[in-house]
Amino acid sequence: MNPDAPKMTRAWLMVGLLWVVALLNYLDRVMITTMRGSLTEAIPMTDAQFGLLTSVFAWVYGLLSPFAGFMADRFSRSRVILGSLFVWSLLTWLTGHAKTFEQLLAVRALMGISEAAYIPAALALISDYHRGNTRSLATGIHMTGIGVGAGLGGLGGWLAERHGWSYAFTVFGLVGVGYAVVLMLALRDAPAAPKKNSAADSAAPAPVLGEALASLFRNSSFWLMLVYWGLLGLTGWAVMGWMPTFFAERFALTQGVAGLSATGYLQAAMLLGVVIGGVWADRWSRTNQRARILVPAIGLCISAPGLLLLSQTSVLPLAIVGLMIHGLARSFTDANMMPALCLVSDPRYRATGYGVLNLCSCLIGGSAAYFGGALRDAHVNLSVLFLLAALNMLVCAAVMFCVKPAKADADGPLAPA
Repeated sequence: MNPDAPKMTRAWLMVGLLWVVALLNYLDRVMITTMRGSLTEAIPMTDAQFGLLTSVFAWVYGLLSPFAGFMADRFSRSRVILGSLFVWSLLTWLTGHAKTFEQLLAVRALMGISEAAYIPAALALISDYHRGNTRSLATGIHMTGIGVGAGLGGLGGWLAERHGWSYAFTVFGLVGVGYAVVLMLALRDAPAAPKKNSAADSAAPAPVLGEALASLFRNSSFWLMLVYWGLLGLTGWAVMGWMPTFFAERFALTQGVAGLSATGYLQAAMLLGVVIGGVWADRWSRTNQRARILVPAIGLCISAPGLLLLSQTSVLPLAIVGLMIHGLARSFTDANMMPALCLVSDPRYRATGYGVLNLCSCLIGGSAAYFGGALRDAHVNLSVLFLLAALNMLVCAAVMFCVKPAKADADGPLAPA
């Protein structure tokens, strides 16, 4: 019997447990966007106020991400995950009991704080368990939970039509609290990696936020990844915010059909892409240390022509093909961003590093939604936005190709700069 088999079984069990948390993470945050009619009928608000419910979440989420990531480096990753899930699930339940717009806004801001702690801690924990050639696939499988959660966000609107806007928040809030209790019995931090110099390592001080940030920003490759993730956020937010409108206007589709076309095909392609990108990077990494860096860059070189096709065609099936090419190849990044970060950063600060990347993506990428609106106000066709997004992806690929690993192995000591 393979002596490592029990360890790998445990490692994959952690991925499975966290997959459900990832699903709830995105389901709870996005379902409010699918029930606008029911919500505004019960709690009167302007369109700007309704949009602010999502914006305040994103702003708080981005600003708190570096600090939330540091918590996962400083304390137990599994405890941070448990606390995050319990608190945001409780806040989801409380959302269903809000009576005024101000109460809704306050709860959404608090949800941004609690949900910010999850992704950096979860991806760092998965990397702790998967130190060899399963790291990218494990990360990719976990990210499919996010895709499924985002896709199931429509359940909120469906349940709101039948049971009122608060019903979905009450149900999924209680589901999350219950699942947090289950995780208390099963989720554990990974065993410490074997150390070459146990005496020195045991004497190492606990991570300090200032030292973590200094370590990250001294690394030129981390700066490149920061630029990459921030610019890539521009494309992601543009596609998410304006693709349904583009489909409706370009192909004369109803709002419902355009929304399903713009999100359904994209999510299906991305679910497949994170698995392909994970398997490819894991296998290639056996012979090429830069595989987890190169696969995302190559993916964007494939993805950009898909967006270019989408922006220029007037044939709906071709537009869907372009959208799916974009989604499949773009998602190679989702499977490999944390594994690539593990190659360029100190293992003690990887969750902090991912939090900083999230901050940059939210602050820079969020401007794409405004930019798309400005183009529409200037009577510029949205195809121009997606053409610029395709060019931006090629710039991102060029940046990623310049990233160099700073380590001899996935979890070894930092090599000299």
